[in-house]
Amino acid sequence: MTMQKVPRKTFSALPKLNKLDGVLLVILAAFVTWLWYRSSVGIHYQWNWDKAFQLIFSSGRNGELPYFFQGFIATIRLSLWGMLFAGLLGLLLGLARRSSFIVLRLPAQAYIQLVRNIPPLVFVFIFYFFISSQLVPAIGLESILRNTPDDINTIQSLLFGPAKLWENLFSGVLCVGLIAAAYIAEIVRSGIDAIAKGQWEAADSLGLNKLDRFRYVIFPQALSGIVPPLAGQFISLVKDSSIISLISIQELTFVGSEIANSSGLIFEIWLLVGAGYLLLCLSLSFLFSKLEKRSQRHKQR
Repeated sequence: MTMQKVPRKTFSALPKLNKLDGVLLVILAAFVTWLWYRSSVGIHYQWNWDKAFQLIFSSGRNGELPYFFQGFIATIRLSLWGMLFAGLLGLLLGLARRSSFIVLRLPAQAYIQLVRNIPPLVFVFIFYFFISSQLVPAIGLESILRNTPDDINTIQSLLFGPAKLWENLFSGVLCVGLIAAAYIAEIVRSGIDAIAKGQWEAADSLGLNKLDRFRYVIFPQALSGIVPPLAGQFISLVKDSSIISLISIQELTFVGSEIANSSGLIFEIWLLVGAGYLLLCLSLSFLFSKLEKRSQRHKQR
């Protein structure tokens, strides 16, 4: 009796590149080379990467984390809380948008249309200067966000950052979350509307109530159509978090601007800031590609 060898599946950690990817990489490399040449020859810019890396890796006076990486971590923290808030609010708005109750549908529709048709920068300024300052005392968070002692524990510091910046974090999360939620609501609504009518009828024939029908039949199928545009929206949220620097929230763009202005290393620092955002967005894109494959498993059965 002979044993047949089962071919082993090989997994590559690196994505496969086609010819178009290769052409784009060559074009990108050529553009970077041209930019470096023009900055060195055309405007006589003297690159000083050694000093730039020394600046971003320099610890504070008391041995704390380098200022650049504090901003990087603040951007991660702001983005994660913003995605959580935007995802939950966007889901609720998307369901309200489809509700048969006009008292739920009309406010949700009005909010979505309002936020989507106001420039993010204008929305941030309006919210921060006219709403956020009044919102914190109104909901009873003034003692927590403004009067918390600096000696917080490690978990609080990891999740929320320094206590003196909690109000800034709260305002930033609300700003980016409220903007992104309007777009996520339409993604959720369109994903649910794409489900065939027969699926709803099949769920009704099983005798499921509305919650179970949505939880076990409709939403798992809608998820496969929601994940790709949702990934794009969350990546946009990470990039849009840079707008929050204009209201003095110390995330990556704010920190990069201060380091660049104080050191004069404009190109080096801003390229490093761009690399930081690129790293975050590529990591998020990779995670969502895995989630997309997982959400489409039911189509492969």
